[in-house]
Amino acid sequence: MSRFWSPVVQTLTPYTPGEQPQMQRLVKLNTNESPYGPSPKALAAICSQASDDLRLYPDPESTALKQAIATLHGLNPNQVFVGNGSDEVLAHVFAGLLKHDKPVCFPDITYSFYPVYCKLFDIAYSNIPLGKDFEIHLEDYKRPNGGIIFPNPNAPTGRSITRSEIEKLLASNRDSVLVIDEAYVDYGTQSCIPLLKGAACPENLLVVHTLSKSRALAGLRVGFAVGHATLIEGLERVKNSFNSYPLGRLAQAGAIAAIEDQAHLEETSAKVIHTRTKLVDQLKLLGFETLPSTANFIFTRHPKHAGGKLYQLLRERGIIVRHFKLPRIEEFLRITIGTDEQCNELVLALKEIIS
Repeated sequence: MSRFWSPVVQTLTPYTPGEQPQMQRLVKLNTNESPYGPSPKALAAICSQASDDLRLYPDPESTALKQAIATLHGLNPNQVFVGNGSDEVLAHVFAGLLKHDKPVCFPDITYSFYPVYCKLFDIAYSNIPLGKDFEIHLEDYKRPNGGIIFPNPNAPTGRSITRSEIEKLLASNRDSVLVIDEAYVDYGTQSCIPLLKGAACPENLLVVHTLSKSRALAGLRVGFAVGHATLIEGLERVKNSFNSYPLGRLAQAGAIAAIEDQAHLEETSAKVIHTRTKLVDQLKLLGFETLPSTANFIFTRHPKHAGGKLYQLLRERGIIVRHFKLPRIEEFLRITIGTDEQCNELVLALKEIIS
């Protein structure tokens, strides 16, 4: 511990990202990346920006990207905020919209960056326990709060909530912001973005998206939030007090092309959904118990084999999945949905291990 650290740094436990191992032969199913490449149109757009213009600053407002997102979802550009990946967007959300006298509420088993942000920005928070089957009970969130945030579908469980259920929570929670983190929404979950259209747009709903998952641009670092214009204005004030040029020329160009290529998104998402269904069925035959998932990953356990041991034995075979050494979920593996070939290799390895 350095004597030059500020007091807040000394108290932080940083978020631990999924491992990016450097192995010669690897089936990588641990960080929920897309098994399929980005839109070819996005790649062409990125290449087109590799020119002498890189000596110039990019558009600090990402005007064209905001317009593309607004057009896709039937919103106004002043309802769109963009950032350097959804993690940066979420950081601004915590700092700008969720720091109040009352605690922010989120599930006890969820995206582990949420408590990290709370500690970084000195935000009080309450962990709301998931149900016995790891479901979010929205009734439990009807309490005094300084904001509510959860992923839909939730991570690492993969379980989702319908838009109508969230709409009911929104109606009963008018005095704080409700943030829905839709990182995995394109794999079978109802988005809440339609609730933001037109004059009936609620003042306190914010929906966060990333281009790292279904649009296969994890290496480009682009995320966005959509909501009422007053919420977006608050996020812009935070962003422009921190980093007024978060998205470079390549990122903006690639993101616009990816947003506009909806056909590629739908095609690759459908492939993942098909493989997910097949994998769950195969694991069931091996005795695995898998939670219902509408994400590009599954959360599964075997009643006769410890999760940590399965993780290690798969790793020895060059197959990387995610294991969390945490209460209630230490027997589970979170497995990213890869290609059919990758998932078949996983199943063969598990058959060998279990036998």
